[in-house]
Amino acid sequence: MDREHNLVPEDTWWKRYLYRIIYRSDTKLGKLFDIILLLLILISTAIIMMESIPKLDKRFHYTFIILEWVISILFSVEYAFRIAVVKNKRHYIFSFFGIIDFLALIPFYLSFFFPVTKYFLIFRMLRMLRVFRVFNLLDFMNDGFVIVRALKNSSRKIYIFLLFLIIFSVIVGSLMFMVEGGRPGFETIPQSIYWAVVTVTTVGYGDVSPITPMGKFFAVVLMLAGYSIIAVPTGIVTAEMRNKRQNLEKVCDRCGNEDIDDDARYCKQCGKKLA
Repeated sequence: MDREHNLVPEDTWWKRYLYRIIYRSDTKLGKLFDIILLLLILISTAIIMMESIPKLDKRFHYTFIILEWVISILFSVEYAFRIAVVKNKRHYIFSFFGIIDFLALIPFYLSFFFPVTKYFLIFRMLRMLRVFRVFNLLDFMNDGFVIVRALKNSSRKIYIFLLFLIIFSVIVGSLMFMVEGGRPGFETIPQSIYWAVVTVTTVGYGDVSPITPMGKFFAVVLMLAGYSIIAVPTGIVTAEMRNKRQNLEKVCDRCGNEDIDDDARYCKQCGKKLA
């Protein structure tokens, strides 16, 4: 996802020095930089949360603004340095965390032109994603691609399942509308479908519930069916991950090709005979 490990520092000595501090954690200054960055992220996140509390925002409004200004300026300086110390600046700017860094700074500068910035809170919260960089968790993010690939490969089956679930909820909701006869929560078919979706997904808000014996019977059947229905997509994705793992066990010793068919005897990339 992120390509920071492929970034090359500039030839100037001071840029190489800053590069090691900013992008690496193998020095005392590099570790100190990561700790300060982590503290700024935590403080910024805490400020965003406290701003949403009317009493705290009213009492410490100007304090929050000053802290946000200081933190945003520091992040802006850091963003500028990250671009300055690498050779391929486009490489960083359009990397995953380069985009995250840019989006996290947008609310601060948009506030100069648009007084209402509460709608940009989500962008400021993106700073939390930078924790992955601080703790050097980028290498572990590759494991997440296994789930993403499994979801992508099984997307057709999931789409069919979702279509079945929608049709099933519409039918059950319509039946409940007929059974309950317009009682509270079942005045219309859309409201009855809402109840069916909440019940079949085992969420169970409890804001709507059947009253008649027949309605309660349908509800019991739907609740029991919900457990098996919810397990379907999990089984689909798990089976896809298992198949993917079995395929990955076949790897060419010569070129490292992993795209090997189950019945293949030779590598399609280099032609080496497979074991």
